[in-house]
Amino acid sequence: MPVLGNITFYAEDPRRLAHFWSDVFGYPRLEWEDPMKADLLASGLTESDLAKRALAEDPEGKGPRLYFHHADTPKRGRNRIHLDVQAVSGRVPTREELDAEKDRLVGLGAEVVRLVDRPWGPWPEVYYQLRDPEGNEFCLQ
Repeated sequence: MPVLGNITFYAEDPRRLAHFWSDVFGYPRLEWEDPMKADLLASGLTESDLAKRALAEDPEGKGPRLYFHHADTPKRGRNRIHLDVQAVSGRVPTREELDAEKDRLVGLGAEVVRLVDRPWGPWPEVYYQLRDPEGNEFCLQ
């Protein structure tokens, strides 16, 4: 059965965006370090190649692995896919928890687009639509 590998973002500044998402998920900020860096350079990649790529990875392998590749052009228009980030694990957050996590993400560089607070059939729908530092939309629920 296939499994999800990377979630890949094209980015104007891959390192900066990888660090933002690492901070969102509480991952360590990764850099290309030896021995991996030496292996990549020995395989024919250049320092310039490495500067055009970055990643955010859960050291325990439980959370999503995000890969960032340099974009040739700026982002235009709305994402065709986006991430939904849970404010707390395993349950619906209180409004205070949702707002506190929104404030933390804004402090990291996210921008609030809007708050959605309405019913969706029999279920309440409460979440923030946000943008990361390069304008990629994501939701905090």
